[in-house]
Amino acid sequence: MKKILVLCTGNSCRSQIAHGYLNHFAHGTAEVYSAGVETHGVNPKAIAIMAEDGIDISQHTSNHIDEYAQIDFDLVITVCDSAKERCPFFPSRAQKFHHNFPDPAKATGTEEEIMQEFRSVRDQIKDYCRNFVTAHVSH
Repeated sequence: MKKILVLCTGNSCRSQIAHGYLNHFAHGTAEVYSAGVETHGVNPKAIAIMAEDGIDISQHTSNHIDEYAQIDFDLVITVCDSAKERCPFFPSRAQKFHHNFPDPAKATGTEEEIMQEFRSVRDQIKDYCRNFVTAHVSH
């Protein structure tokens, strides 16, 4: 079983969404973890927009990368440029992947406009995770 780490700056939005979708698409064929180089708590809007798509991340926690130092990951995905730049060195054979998704937590405007940005980023991450599992986990 492959161990996947999704890494972002605060482990509150993008990495949590990716964590939820990777679990969903891997159907139990991977152990998925998410962490941040900081911890900001799981964003309630991320929980809400994932629930709209039938994925429950309400029990996820915001974890610091140091908590997983002893895990030998197979795959590490950074989902923002900041995390890629600050990604700690893992003494492992992990393959590293990177995709910079926009930060929905920085969205401005009305509540509906902000939620629409969260949904847009969610859909980008969903497509990425579906393709990632097909290419790197399900073979």
